[in-house]
Amino acid sequence: MTRPPASTTSASLTPRQLWTRTRGVLLVLALILVGGVVLATVRSADHHGHLDPRSADPDGSRAVAEILKAQGVTLQVVTTLDDAATAADSDSTLLVTTPDLLTDHQQSTLHRAMTASGGRTVLVGAGATSLGTLAPGVTTATSSSVTVREPSCSLPAAVRAGSVDLGGERYTTGLDEATACYPADGQPTLVTLPASGRGDTVLLGSADLLTNDHLDQQGNASLALQLLGSRPHLVWYLPSLSDTSVTEGETPGSTTDGFFSLIPSGWLWGALQLALAAVLAAIWRGRRLGPLVTEPLPVAIRASEATEGRARLYRKADARDRAAAVLRTATRTRIAPLLGVAAQDAHSPETLLPALTARLDGTDADPRDLLFGAAPADDAALIRLADQLDALEREVRTS
Repeated sequence: MTRPPASTTSASLTPRQLWTRTRGVLLVLALILVGGVVLATVRSADHHGHLDPRSADPDGSRAVAEILKAQGVTLQVVTTLDDAATAADSDSTLLVTTPDLLTDHQQSTLHRAMTASGGRTVLVGAGATSLGTLAPGVTTATSSSVTVREPSCSLPAAVRAGSVDLGGERYTTGLDEATACYPADGQPTLVTLPASGRGDTVLLGSADLLTNDHLDQQGNASLALQLLGSRPHLVWYLPSLSDTSVTEGETPGSTTDGFFSLIPSGWLWGALQLALAAVLAAIWRGRRLGPLVTEPLPVAIRASEATEGRARLYRKADARDRAAAVLRTATRTRIAPLLGVAAQDAHSPETLLPALTARLDGTDADPRDLLFGAAPADDAALIRLADQLDALEREVRTS
């Protein structure tokens, strides 16, 4: 007689079932990948950097660049220090978008080019990292928020522009020839410093007035065009980490700033907040949601089995003190009603012991050590304690 084939009981999926269940997810991932490649290809020729004069993004600067070109100012975008130093001359304005990104060697080289050019240099958002080299005699204070500010100075460009959106870095200088404008809490956010010949250096606390998103507000366009269009040629310097001059001037074994120095501070704060949120979520999910609720057991367990199981746990943990406490507590609870002691006073030596002594009058036994004594030193002492407690309870019941 032929036996029927045994039915499979495996819960594992066949390749066909696995493909059926996962093909939807794989299709979505493939579409996302293809879309990303297509988008990157389409936008590969565009520029989307912050303060990039070729970028039409809200934080780009294409608008001011196009207006300057329409007014006859030639624009040259450079990303290396050598190109910036070569292009700077007396008929040019050199705009440095992120001077704090430059290394010490780059800052020294740039300062020499600024001094030799005799033209105008505009430093956007220069902080304590670069001021000591690029603008000696000027220090920075705590940054302020960007808001509408009044000129409060005699600089012709500022007077004509009127109120603009400025803030960011605040500067302090004791140089008599410096012109300080647009103060925030008494300290200027725009400072001009005369240089050799007809040249000068302009410190701009924030870059908002140069962006596409803010150029048409207040007097931003007027001030931007006057600062950047005072000379026929504008050199727009976008410092880049790929510039070979980054590693020049370093001694063997020296290192530049670490990886975290290249991450914007906002990302670091965001990561810290996410970590804090994760910790709080873990605490929230790990807390007890309420008191324990008793539920009927799925099967009936004999009391002797539960007692033996609990005894084995105590023995495995070498918890003679806990076992002795359980035995004494149970004995006191059972003999208290026999002695006329209330349940709430069953574990009070001042109440239970006098009643017990009166009931066992004439015996030499001392129940204090038996009912409220120290933990047994070994298993033999624990067994002896259990026998003595059992004998005490029988004596109380029969007396």
